[in-house]
Amino acid sequence: MFVLAKGGEPLMPCHQARARELLAGGRAVVARRAPFTIRLKHRTRAGSAVEGVQLRLDPGSKATGIAIADERHRNGPKGRTAVARRGLITLELRHRGQQIHGGMVRRAAYRRRRRSANLRYRAPRHDNRPRPDGWLPPSLRHRVDSTTAVVARLCRYAPVREIHVEQVAFDTTAFAGVMPSCVQDGIEPTYAASEVPQFLRAKWKRSCAYCDATGVPLNIDHVRARSRGGSDRVSNLVLACVPCNQAKGTAPVQEFLADRPARLERVIRQLRKPLQDVAATNATRLQLVKALATQSVPVHAWSGGRTHWNRFAMGLPKSHTLDALTNGVIDHERGTRSSGYPRRS
Repeated sequence: MFVLAKGGEPLMPCHQARARELLAGGRAVVARRAPFTIRLKHRTRAGSAVEGVQLRLDPGSKATGIAIADERHRNGPKGRTAVARRGLITLELRHRGQQIHGGMVRRAAYRRRRRSANLRYRAPRHDNRPRPDGWLPPSLRHRVDSTTAVVARLCRYAPVREIHVEQVAFDTTAFAGVMPSCVQDGIEPTYAASEVPQFLRAKWKRSCAYCDATGVPLNIDHVRARSRGGSDRVSNLVLACVPCNQAKGTAPVQEFLADRPARLERVIRQLRKPLQDVAATNATRLQLVKALATQSVPVHAWSGGRTHWNRFAMGLPKSHTLDALTNGVIDHERGTRSSGYPRRS
């Protein structure tokens, strides 16, 4: 629980049982309910031992993990000193990027109508003005602003000394899986370096992806129709004969191939994950670190590989809050899955 001094200054967080004891004894009052914060009646900041805490972040496309932790030096076997990191408070911030994007799409549709409607009001105009440096779409700006606002609020309720953020950079070309001038999935280099139609002919061996028909006209079909949010990426394109293309239409491929599970598994295996989340993370990672630097608290950025190694070494499951807690440098035994001290032989 967050604890405030008599004058409202942040003190070290306490356990829930300790907070209930202070409230029951009349030594503290509830200062805020979300997040739950108590204020001591007779304790000042000068008369308290405040060691400070660390605020750790794991930014994501749909959610951001936040962990408040402290580190203490402990003496282990054979005089070995280790730094023990203890998680005090964890929370997960859910973003509304998809809702904002949907609202902007609807607004664009309403405004697009004005271009062809004969209205007597102000004529519609296009937003052709240059955008400033560092501009982000509202759906991405929301991720940075909401995270920064929560961090600023937590800094008012906890004695934050440092901010540690995981700065992940994804390689979108590795996710796309299409590499020109190289052999991939058994395709000759000459075909891989050619245009998209020739690439699809080589990938599907000039046959229909849904019925294996050959020697017939083949069309390029979207596995996930564009009307359902599909893209024009090569991984979302297949070759289909005219009857299969017309029979499928805009229906989901799961419905079209419901009676042929083996064929459905083959087509799904060719697909790749969409890159919206990857693009959102890449676009906001630098802006988030720059925004956190305005909190007058030292900010440290760490790679995602270090976080993955820390989580793997300690045998922790994958989650945003645990990733936030394990980012940065952790004193653990190399090559083991335990974060504790080695057992005596």
